[in-house]
Amino acid sequence: MLLVTDAWDICLDAAGNIALAKPPYSVAQAVANAIRLFRGELWFDVSRGVPYFETILGHSPPVSYFEAEMVRAALTVPSVTSAQCIIEGVDGRSITGQVTFTTTDGQTQSVAL
Repeated sequence: MLLVTDAWDICLDAAGNIALAKPPYSVAQAVANAIRLFRGELWFDVSRGVPYFETILGHSPPVSYFEAEMVRAALTVPSVTSAQCIIEGVDGRSITGQVTFTTTDGQTQSVAL
């Protein structure tokens, strides 16, 4: 499904059907979903996701730990072969940066944190 970036919600196509995302955008959307997924939130596989509550939020882990968790999450997307997380800034409770990844067909894309 195609998600509207500002609301992260489904949208309709011109015919009124649920819009579908196509590669390469669909892969970028899947990586963005993976890095936003809280561990335990995916009801059919609670082991997937980032351990935000367990080790990140309120715990102040090293930036390298956060980067590693973002890479681990990105690599759960089937067509992603490599990933790198680049933190651009840490300001109190917010982190800015991006996850850059390469797919099986050699394309490189980035998604913002």
